[in-house]
Amino acid sequence: MYNRKKQLEPVPEENTKVWICETEGCNSWMREDYTFAAEPACAICSGTMSIGEKMLPTLSNTTG
Repeated sequence: MYNRKKQLEPVPEENTKVWICETEGCNSWMREDYTFAAEPACAICSGTMSIGEKMLPTLSNTTG
């Protein structure tokens, strides 16, 4: 019997602005486009967050 696995298409990635938690030991982060506050607090530890970049899969933030 012949079993051929389907080739997966590579997911396009781009440098994305994110908020990164500054608390030691907390690995929390969130995309800048999906935050409601101008300077959000960490959802996990309530610590302060700073802006940074991560290589992430491309998403579109469209409403309507």
